[in-house]
Amino acid sequence: MAADRRRREELLNEKRREDAAGGRPGQETPQVVCFGMIIPAVVLVVDEFPPHNTGALVRQAQEFISDDAAIVATILRQWDVRAGLIGTALGDDERGRSAARRLQEMGVLGEVRLLPGMTTPYEVDVSDRSGARTYFWQREPEVLATLDSADLSLLKGSGMLYVDWYDGEPILRAMREARRLGVPAFLNLEHGHQDADALRRFASGATICQVVTDPAQRGGDARGVAEKLLGVGVDSVLVTLAGEGCLAVQGEEWVRVWAPPVEVVDGCGAGAAFSAGFMLGRLRGWDLERSARFACAAASMKCTRLGPKVHPEEEIIQVAGMLRVERW
Repeated sequence: MAADRRRREELLNEKRREDAAGGRPGQETPQVVCFGMIIPAVVLVVDEFPPHNTGALVRQAQEFISDDAAIVATILRQWDVRAGLIGTALGDDERGRSAARRLQEMGVLGEVRLLPGMTTPYEVDVSDRSGARTYFWQREPEVLATLDSADLSLLKGSGMLYVDWYDGEPILRAMREARRLGVPAFLNLEHGHQDADALRRFASGATICQVVTDPAQRGGDARGVAEKLLGVGVDSVLVTLAGEGCLAVQGEEWVRVWAPPVEVVDGCGAGAAFSAGFMLGRLRGWDLERSARFACAAASMKCTRLGPKVHPEEEIIQVAGMLRVERW
């Protein structure tokens, strides 16, 4: 079965290369290419997460396309950024076909591979009023392994690559190709810096790295974490601090941005909104402070909406300009 699947993927990639060589009409070069797992998902909003073996009333529900690579791509599309997605294959089933159609309708560049015999995974997120997100996801090794055969040609000519460390070894191939092409890599490392091996293997190849102080994002030494990332050669470090804002560092420049107060509806996708916001700033040619302000405002304002939906760029810029900032 594995051999048959690899052969199907080889045929799909061969067709893509032929299409690219023939100048496929209407195919644009993306400004950002996101690489990672694709999972159809639903977010449920409750007042508070229920105790074990009990239930809770669902206030709102929204379907979307996860993981973070897909979320970042769809958020960038909401700001009219040409975003591409190189992702895992999905099953040639109703859930997989629906996800592929939705990405196409949103204008995300790149082809979603649909493989017969594979079952499309699913994710369930539960957000509560505190801004916390509890998630349940399927991450079968055979699905992640389809990243190993994903066609990377979409990277050529793009402005930036986005990857997540929890997609594992396959992202290293994408990061190496980006480096070969001179494309800067944005890595979401989250708490992966706590693993010395992950820090060495993943962060050392990143241009921009987004991290948290610890898995629960409850306090921690933001300065120490930033220094650790700078020590392995990362150019720009973004330490997100949940409702407390962020610390952005580039060389000798240290910028501490405080988040605006918001009424939280759903925190799902806030980290991806931050990533997308900072990348938008880089694409616009903004400096570190302006990019960090925008990213922080975008992530906070996203929490007032259900699912990975962001406010218009102009509204975010207005809020970003009023944020409290300190230079360390």
